[in-house]
Amino acid sequence: MDERFAQGKYLLDVADVAEYLGVEQTTVQRWCREGSMPAMKIGKEWRIRREALERFLERSERSESLVGRLRSFLEVPDNMLAIAQDREMMHRLDAAFFRVGEAQGGRLIKYADGEPWDSLEDVRTDLEPHGLEVGRLEEEGRFRFTCEPDPQRGRTEELRQLLSEEADGGRSVWVSFNWAEQVDLDAALQQQEALQEVVEEGELVVKTAVLGEVVDEWPGKALRRAQVLHSGTIWLSESGLALSRVAPPPSS
Repeated sequence: MDERFAQGKYLLDVADVAEYLGVEQTTVQRWCREGSMPAMKIGKEWRIRREALERFLERSERSESLVGRLRSFLEVPDNMLAIAQDREMMHRLDAAFFRVGEAQGGRLIKYADGEPWDSLEDVRTDLEPHGLEVGRLEEEGRFRFTCEPDPQRGRTEELRQLLSEEADGGRSVWVSFNWAEQVDLDAALQQQEALQEVVEEGELVVKTAVLGEVVDEWPGKALRRAQVLHSGTIWLSESGLALSRVAPPPSS
């Protein structure tokens, strides 16, 4: 445990809590503003009682929110296949995914080209109601929209470039794609297999989202292959959330 906590410091500042939890100070400030982290403001600075932090952690440990569930599920690096019932569920997953990345100080990138939105403003409108402060994160240089690479060429070189840009900064990179429906299923699965290799090269967390109605058209063999080509699978529908992770085969 951090030395200042061991010494029984009663009133903690934002820097104390951020260092202890391993998140950005801006994340702690947002928790204080929203009221999810009980705090008092002394002058222009937030102060958090030690007991309030302990209660906050207890609530987080048993959190049933989508963000809370993903926070305990996602790893760095990671490569997730996310299957959503509809586009509203897909937006919820995007926002929750990026909020987890934000709390870990990551660089957040949404590939938006080719999606059925009229403008990037529509994308912001889809994400912000689910708690992602897109405008603020863009101003801080931590979130950006970018064009989808040529779906026929795949995404590996694009992601390697992103990793090289962050090599000196030490930040993880959190990327959200949509499934490239323009590509033949077998070719898309080959691209996802190559993507897994890139993920293992650095601090990269990738989520590739696909609608349930698209997956319903896949042969069972293709679905099983898609699942094992990723670190795990996220299923989200109105009836519930299912999280599963691929494990290596047990030794004989």
